[in-house]
Amino acid sequence: MLASMLGQAAVNGSGPAERPPWKQRKALVCATDEQRERISLLLSQGGYQVLMAGDTRQAVEHMRENKLDVVLLDPQFDALEQGSAFVVREVNVLRPAQRRRLFFVLLSPTLRTMDAHGAFLNNVNAIVNLKELDDLVQILEHAVRGFNDLYRDFNQALKLAAI
Repeated sequence: MLASMLGQAAVNGSGPAERPPWKQRKALVCATDEQRERISLLLSQGGYQVLMAGDTRQAVEHMRENKLDVVLLDPQFDALEQGSAFVVREVNVLRPAQRRRLFFVLLSPTLRTMDAHGAFLNNVNAIVNLKELDDLVQILEHAVRGFNDLYRDFNQALKLAAI
C-alpha cells in the first residue's frame, strides 16, 4: 500500500507539504527551575515557540491541549511529584500516528549528546547532555533533520509536512 501511494504521488508530482518558513516549531520545556529559563531563551532565540511547564500538571495540560513538535524533558523535572514519569507516560500512551509527529528529547547530566543507543534505551528520539545546552538549537536542528529524513517517504505517502 505504501509503495502504491508513493508511486501515485510520484506520478501526480505531489510530495509532502514543506514546513512553511514562518511556522515555528512548538516546544514544551519540562526542566528544573535552574535550567528552564535558559533552555526557553535558547529555543526562542532559535525560532521555536516555547511553552514552559513549571510542574507536572502544567506539563500534562500542555501536552494534551497543544499540538507540540518537540518535548524536552529533564529527568529531575518536578521530582517531588515524579513529573518526569508522568510526562513519559503521556508520550508512551500516544497513538503511533501522534507519536511519530512528536520529537522527544531527554536532557541528561550523564548521558552523551546524540547517543542513538542511549536514546533507544530511554524511548526518546534524542539525548542532549546538560553541559552542551549552549549548542541546543544546533543539536536539535541536526537531530530533527535526521528524524525528518527517516520519515520522509512515510510523510510523503500521507502528504504530511515534516516536523
